[in-house]
Amino acid sequence: MGKTILEMIDIKKSFSGIYALSGINFSLEMGEVHALLGENGAGKSTLIKVLGGIYKPDSGTIKINGQEVEINGVSDAQEKGIGIIHQEIVLVPYLTVAQNLFLGREIKTKFGTVDMRETNRRAGEMLANLGVNIHPDTLVESLTIAQQQMVEIVKAVSFDGRIIVMDEPTSSLSNDEVEQLFGIIERLKAKQVSIIYISHRMEELFRISDRVTIIRDGAYVGTKKTSETNANELVAMMVGRELESFYARDYNDLEHAETALEVKNLTCEGVFSDISFRVRKGEILGFAGLVGAGRSEIMECIFGARKYQSGTILLNGKEVRFTTPIQAIKAGIGLVPEDRKKQGLVLGNTVGFNLTLASIDSYINGIAISDRKCQEVIDYYKEKLHIKAVADRVELVEAGSLSGGNQQKIVLGKWLAIKPDVLILDEPTRGVDVNAKFEIYSVINELAKAGIAVIMVSSELPEIINMCDNVCVIKAGKMTGMLGREELDQERIMQYAAGGEE
Repeated sequence: MGKTILEMIDIKKSFSGIYALSGINFSLEMGEVHALLGENGAGKSTLIKVLGGIYKPDSGTIKINGQEVEINGVSDAQEKGIGIIHQEIVLVPYLTVAQNLFLGREIKTKFGTVDMRETNRRAGEMLANLGVNIHPDTLVESLTIAQQQMVEIVKAVSFDGRIIVMDEPTSSLSNDEVEQLFGIIERLKAKQVSIIYISHRMEELFRISDRVTIIRDGAYVGTKKTSETNANELVAMMVGRELESFYARDYNDLEHAETALEVKNLTCEGVFSDISFRVRKGEILGFAGLVGAGRSEIMECIFGARKYQSGTILLNGKEVRFTTPIQAIKAGIGLVPEDRKKQGLVLGNTVGFNLTLASIDSYINGIAISDRKCQEVIDYYKEKLHIKAVADRVELVEAGSLSGGNQQKIVLGKWLAIKPDVLILDEPTRGVDVNAKFEIYSVINELAKAGIAVIMVSSELPEIINMCDNVCVIKAGKMTGMLGREELDQERIMQYAAGGEE
C-alpha cells in the first residue's frame, strides 16, 4: 500500500430529500490511477462535485494527507491541490493556450500590464514538462478536442494539483489521441500525481487503473484491485446482477432478404468518394474507421442533411435523392446522430416532447394534435426502453436533466416512433453505462429481428464485431474493406482502417 493522499468517508448528499449519495467511501493513494465506475445516475458526478467544491456534503469526512478538511468552493479545492477535467471543455476559445493557463492569475509587468513574454515562456515550460507538443501562443479554438483536454490537464497540474479527476476523457478521442492521453497519465504517475479516472470503457480501466471503486444508486458497492478482477465481476457489481450475454444478437438468414437501401458510387467532394454498399431487411451493417474518416458524413448525405455531388441512392429499389431530412423521414429513414445533445434532443423540453417530435404528423386529427395518441406512444417507448427519472411522470421531466444513457434512449425512441424501414445509428452507445448499452443492444437486435435494416456507425470495435452481420471499413473518405461476420476481428478491421490494405 502506498501513502493515502485522499479519503472520502461516508459521504452523503441529498437533493429535495432524495439521496444522490448515501454513504460513499473512496480513497486515493499517491501516484495511483483509481477508476470510479457506475451506471449513469449512480452518483459519480455528484461525488466529484463534492470533491471539487461545487457541492457541500450533508455529512461525511474528507481527509487530504491525513488531515480532515472542508472544501469551500472551486478555488479552495484548487488551493488544496484538486483539479477536475470535466467532460465539457471549459477553456476560453478566443484566448491563447498561455492566456488560458494563467487566466485569473496573470503575470504582470512592473507597470501593471500583462507580461505576455513571461506568460508564454512559463506556459511553454509547463507544456514541455508533461510532453505536450503545443505552442503556447496558439488560439484554443484552433486545437482539437484532444489537445484542449491536454491543456486542461496541464492547467490543473499547474495549480500544484496532486489529485486530478478525469471525467470520460476519451469519449471524443481517436485511438492515436487516446494513446497520447495515456502517455500523459503515465508521466503524471511518475511525478506522484494521483488520478481519479471515470470511464465506461472497460478496456481502458484494465489498461491504466490500479484500483476500481464501484458505486450503484448513490451507494458504495466495493473496491477491487484491477489486477485481481475481471469485466464480468465489475459489471455484476455495477448493475446488481449478472448480464448473461452482454451483446444481444440473434442472426437472421439474409440469403434471400430483400435489399432495403443500396448506395452506388456516392461522392461528396473533399469528404468521401465512390462509396458503394447495400443493407438488407433484418441486417445490421457496421461502419468502422478512425475518427474523421467520413462515416458520419456518408450517413448525413443519405439522410438529406448534407449535399453530395454524384452517386445513386436506392430505397426499396427506387432511386431517391433527399435534399432535407424531412423527406428522408417521410420515406422511412431515421438517423440517431453522433452528438445527441446538439443534434438529437431539445434539451430544454420534456421527455414526452422529444419522444414524439419526429413522428408528430402521425398524431394530427384535422388541425389538432391528438393528446391520446401522443400519450400512447410516450407510454410505449418509455416502458420499452426503460427510460428512468426521479419523478412519477417521466414524460414531464426536462430531457437535459437525465443521464446520458436515458438521453440516448429518448433519441432512439424518437426515431423508432416513425416506424422506420432503415435506421442509421451513429455511435449509439457513446458515453452510456454498461446496463444502458445492454438495453440498447437488445433493442437493436429486436429491430433487426423485426426486419428493419440497421446501419451502425461505431468507433467501439467490440460492439461492431459482436452486433453486425457485415462491416464496411472507411479510411480517409474511401471504403477500404467489406468484411463478413466470419472475418471480423479487431486486427483485421484496424488494418483496413489505419493503413495496410486497399
